[in-house]
Amino acid sequence: MFERPLVFLDLETTGATASRDRITEIGLLEVENGVLTEEWSTLINPQTRIPPFIESLTGISNAMVEDAPCFEEVARALHERLTGKLLIAHNARFDYGFLKSEFARLELRYSPDVLCTVKLSRKLYPGHAKHNLDTLMERHGVDCSARHRALGDARVLWDLVQVWRDELGEAALDTAVAAQLKKPNLPAGLVDFSIEDIPNAPGVYLFYGETDLPIYIGKSIDLRARVQSHFSGDLRLAKDMNITQQIRRVEWKQTAGELGALLEEARLVKSMLPTLNRQLRRNNELHAWRWNAESGGTPVLVHAAEIDFGSGETVYGVFRSKRAAVEALRGLAQAHQLCLVAVGLEKSRGGPCFAHQLQRCRGVCVGKEEPAQHTLRLIEALAELKLQSWPYRGRIGIREGDGDETVLHVLDHWCYLGTVRSEDELDGLEARPAFDLDTYKILKRFLSGGRGTMEIVPFAA
Repeated sequence: MFERPLVFLDLETTGATASRDRITEIGLLEVENGVLTEEWSTLINPQTRIPPFIESLTGISNAMVEDAPCFEEVARALHERLTGKLLIAHNARFDYGFLKSEFARLELRYSPDVLCTVKLSRKLYPGHAKHNLDTLMERHGVDCSARHRALGDARVLWDLVQVWRDELGEAALDTAVAAQLKKPNLPAGLVDFSIEDIPNAPGVYLFYGETDLPIYIGKSIDLRARVQSHFSGDLRLAKDMNITQQIRRVEWKQTAGELGALLEEARLVKSMLPTLNRQLRRNNELHAWRWNAESGGTPVLVHAAEIDFGSGETVYGVFRSKRAAVEALRGLAQAHQLCLVAVGLEKSRGGPCFAHQLQRCRGVCVGKEEPAQHTLRLIEALAELKLQSWPYRGRIGIREGDGDETVLHVLDHWCYLGTVRSEDELDGLEARPAFDLDTYKILKRFLSGGRGTMEIVPFAA
């Protein structure tokens, strides 16, 4: 580790989101051959207001940064300090994300090796549960005269690494560092891509080839780990081999949780039709069985577009094709000894149905069973296929997320209308879309209570 140039860095910012918030202070220490060679820090004018909470936490006020340089004024000199050095930070994805975003706005490429001291501490001291900076300072006896200021916190990181080297030995430290810096074998087509840019958070990811349409869309509760898994295996799956050969770009969208990732994946796959997705693709041939008194006791095969799913009407099953629907009913008839003529799967020829000849029908077709009894048994058999009725009076929201960062997934009769942050945004949603079988399965699983407690928010009709 100490044979390469290092930069221990900390940033103070106006908030936690790199795409929206800005840097207010930079502090760094440069280390060459294990020796501290220079310290550097500067306040930065973020060109936006610093929230009162951040002012209180860091002690950096709006007045203090008023005459400070903006990031653009220090960018090239800072870029030279950082280039070619291992970037070391606490919760490094935060600091690296801000640097990368600020440099990108100025069209400066920055893609260093990054070492996170949170992950390093976890690797070196797996018996401890907490690895935030205050806990590590107390645990290892490291002092800081300027906590929550950039240079002060950067000095803490340098002190911690030296303590770890003294306590565990340089070999153990090098092994832990090497394990963290080990990079996946990325496809040749991915240029200027860093796996570290992707958050360890739930969401959807999109792989692109040479065109503006994705070749594959997936979801995960840990985006970075899932994307990396596509490139880290032995490529035995044809899908992963095709992805590796075709991929040129990766995009992702973070969601509030697993449900949001599932719904967004299903929506994107159906709207964008990526070539390597086999499941969740749009299917315009959905069919179902409908039975009512007017049908004369015979199920009627209908196209899904003719049905208001969840409205309470008697609908049985949803099938991706007419053939699949027929085969499902045929299977029920065989399992329950139903008459193929009576259920509409065979034309009447004035005699016993084919199933009765094989002793698989109780004989309603030849008068051995009362039609009313057969109809009752048919209804009981069809119950195995019945779709669950929508259990609410109208639209609802499912709240997902932690703390203040929550969203509402808006649903109506098993259809996903969209995701909003508050009820004030409901008017901006489109009308209820067509029924989607995959969305129905996702929602039924979550609403059944098998995915933990989720708050249901009913909306006025």
